[in-house]
Order: sequence, then structure tokens, then C-alpha cells
Amino acid sequence: MNPITLIIIYFTIFMGPAITMSSSNLLLMWVGLEVSLLAIVPLLTNKKTPRSTEAATKYFLTQATASMIMLLTIILNYKQSGMWMFQQQTNSMLLNLTLISLAMKLGLAPFHYWLPEVTQGVPMHIGLILLTWQKIAPLSILYQIYQLLNPTITTILAIASVFIGAWGGLNQTQTRKIMAYSSIAHMGWMVAILPYNPNLTLLNLAIYILLTIPMFISLMTNSATTINSFSLTWNKTPMILTMASIVLLSMGGLPPLTGFLPKWAIISELLKNDCSILSTLMAMMALLNLFFYTRLIYSVSLTMFPTNNNSKMISHHMNLKHNPILPTLTVLSTLTLPLSSQLMT
Repeated sequence: MNPITLIIIYFTIFMGPAITMSSSNLLLMWVGLEVSLLAIVPLLTNKKTPRSTEAATKYFLTQATASMIMLLTIILNYKQSGMWMFQQQTNSMLLNLTLISLAMKLGLAPFHYWLPEVTQGVPMHIGLILLTWQKIAPLSILYQIYQLLNPTITTILAIASVFIGAWGGLNQTQTRKIMAYSSIAHMGWMVAILPYNPNLTLLNLAIYILLTIPMFISLMTNSATTINSFSLTWNKTPMILTMASIVLLSMGGLPPLTGFLPKWAIISELLKNDCSILSTLMAMMALLNLFFYTRLIYSVSLTMFPTNNNSKMISHHMNLKHNPILPTLTVLSTLTLPLSSQLMT
């Protein structure tokens, strides 16, 4: 693709969530979502393969359907109240439809089916954008209207996402699908705490992005699309394997790593609001997430073939560029738990 075209596309992708976050007008928020959607479709189809075309079609249809539902609620709200923002007297049906449309955009269960397939069908760096940057705009809208949302529906979406994210990742061998189900589970944690303390949602989002970026960089460095290809990392770049293993444990919420902080804070806040059953179920599902992260670490670093395997004995000479971002993000994604008191305040 033409470099100037790429620059324009990436700038537009950056501007979409920026427009949504900086606006208090629902129509402008919707415009920001649409700008981001239309800009990323050319990137999804850049390689012109049947898999990428299928992924782009699924992504566009799902996101366009969610945008249509949201635009319908915005117009009906303006017709009823004459305002471009939701108010306390807004019809609850309109708020529920808006919540459903944003859940479709975020990939929350039961609207999650498109996310693993789309992530699997696109290149790694586009998958990283889908699982991090594209989540910011819908979450910012939820953050602005959280007081008006029905907490029962929000909780159902959250617990379903945590369950699907945990159970769905158990049976995967593709690293991109594992990261997609991880994203579904993390989104469930963010939405679960939204009615009670939305600032913890922002904290969880920031740490989730901080964990996901170094993990994807580790996968992209070795072109590790499956667990089997990732298992050769110890022979190519052993330090990256070590860093990826630590980041995976942090994503699973294992103390004393950074990923434990949002789960700790969210469970504490849920217990303060008498949501003991919800917090218990979410903690149990977090163990399932940690299990398949640990299984990935075990299969790539703690096992050896029972017989000589030539592919593991070959010396792989790779011209790897020095990436200063990876060690920096690895340190931040594993060692910031002592800053919890400052982050919580």
C-alpha cells in the first residue's frame, strides 16, 4: 500500500476514538466510531487473501449493525427529548439498545463470535489494533453514560464475557485466538465494575493495553501464529520467550505482577457493593485464564521432544532489529504493583 495512504489511514484510525472521547454530543460520538470503522477496513483487506476478506466482511457487518442500532437510539432520543445526549428521563429501552450496540462493538458475550475469527484472519499488527485501540471509543461512551445503564444487564454481559473468555481460550492452539478470548475476558472485568466504580474500568483498560502490546510484539518478532511455532522461540530469541512468559503470567493476574492489580481492585470494590457471588465466579474464571496462559508457557518453554527434533537443533540465524519498546513495556507490565496506592487514588 502507498505510504501516504497508510499514513492517512492510521491518522484517521487515531482520530476516530479521539473524536468520540472529546465529544459530549452523541451524534459526534457516533461519527467518531464510524470514522474508526471505515479507516480500518482497508487495512483488514490489505493482503487480498480469502481469509482476510472473510475477516473484513465479518468485522464490517457486525460493526455496521451496531452503528445502525446506536444511530437509531440517538435519533429516537432526539425526537423524544430534543437533546443530543442521554438524560435521566431517557427511555430505558433506548439505553438498553445503546448498551447492546456498544457490547457488539466491544465483542462482549453473547455478541463475541466475530472477534476470534476476525483476529485470526488478519495480520498480527492489525489484530493488536483491533484488541486495544478499537476498544477505547466504545468504552469511553459507556464511561460517560454509566449512571444511566441498567446494572442487571451490564452484570449479565460482564459475567457472560468472563465465562466465554475463560472457557473459549482453553481449546485454542492459535495464539491470535487465545489473545482474542483473553480480550473478551478482560472486557468482561471492565464492564463488571462499570456501574460501581468506572475509574477502575479505566485502570483495567490501561493495564490491559500495557500487557497486550508486549505480548503481540513478542509474537510478531517470531511470527508465532500457533503454539507449535511459538515453541521455537527459545531457540531463536530466548530472552523474548522469557519476557513473553512473564507477561502471560501477568495477564493471568498472578501476584505479585501488574496484572494482579486490576483484578484485586475490582474484586475488592465488588465485595464492598455486596456482589460476593459475582466476584467469586469472576475469580474462579480468572483461574481458567491463568491455566491456559500457563499451559502456553509450559508447551513452549518447559517441554522438550522425547526424540531428537531437527527443527529445534538447527541454529536459526535471524536478523532481528533491536526493539527498545519491548523490554520497557515488559518492565511496566510486570513490576508496577508497588505503585498500586498511587494508581488507585
